[in-house]
Amino acid sequence: MSKMRLPAEWEKQSGVQLTWPDESTPWYALDQVQACYVRIASVIQRFEKLMIVTADASKAKARIREILDGSGLVLDVSEIRFQECPINDTWARDHGGIAVYGEKGEKYLYDFVFNGWGLKWPADRDNRITKTIFFNNAFESDVICVDMRPFVLEGGSIDCDGAGTLMTTSECLLSANRNEYLTEEEIEGELKHAFGLERVLWLDEGQLSGDDTDGHIDILARFCDRETIAYLWCDDPEDADYAALQAMEAQLKTFKTLDGKPYRLIPLPKPEQMFLDECPLPASYANFLILNGAVLVPGVGKPSDEVARERLASAFPDREVIVLDCGPLLSGHGGLHCVTMQFPEGWLR
Repeated sequence: MSKMRLPAEWEKQSGVQLTWPDESTPWYALDQVQACYVRIASVIQRFEKLMIVTADASKAKARIREILDGSGLVLDVSEIRFQECPINDTWARDHGGIAVYGEKGEKYLYDFVFNGWGLKWPADRDNRITKTIFFNNAFESDVICVDMRPFVLEGGSIDCDGAGTLMTTSECLLSANRNEYLTEEEIEGELKHAFGLERVLWLDEGQLSGDDTDGHIDILARFCDRETIAYLWCDDPEDADYAALQAMEAQLKTFKTLDGKPYRLIPLPKPEQMFLDECPLPASYANFLILNGAVLVPGVGKPSDEVARERLASAFPDREVIVLDCGPLLSGHGGLHCVTMQFPEGWLR
């Protein structure tokens, strides 16, 4: 095992990256999506720094101020760290750099290949974002950018406890058009070497209608601490995802901590199925974001929002658990965690 360490999301953070949606990005109902981004930005800035990557900083600032006017939201635009570069889309979790520590605390920003979720969508510009903002001094001077080519990896496809255990899905990491030249054993070896892992927990079960990422872990199951996993749960036999999510729950019950104990499992209700032009949308409360002192829950305006909030509050008793209306993000078949990328304390300028 290498001496690298991938920190857990609940560790102290310096800030969060958003990538701003504009007319060049493929969003449905762009005005609603931009307003949702401003809501997210407003809450993030309460707790830590905010960096916004955008193709046009002047236009982004003007639009944000326009949305803020009369909204009642509090957001200091002058304090946002804007980074300007060309973009294809706005899913920062998947094109953002991944922060990793070396044996002596060295700060390595891993820049994996992002290829549009297995060549489904254009990603040539998004694949260059991390290096562009790195060389534009988005990060502290002691951060080192590491080119991880040719390995393809999206941040939403992995979740880590910060102590050597990583959770992922076989559907995503073993899918075609990512790293199909490698076997499962070889991919696991790459992950262990890059992140200094003791082990990889592979979820072979689990499915969410409308998901076009090939099963990202961050819409299915997430570490809340080293002994707790929150996961998407369904008890409706009429739901299209019932069988797959029941099978996932059964597999999660077989997982053990490094100490050999069963994980504390927290079921998060599957939101009522929503559709756009008859296509199912992948709403999931597992797509929550952890901040310094807070957990943000992607709300859909249903009673299940409060159920999810209460259950996550039991997992994070020392943090404020806040439901945010993230319904507009579902039009892009993603959610709150998908549009954000956090960086540890001491990383963002």
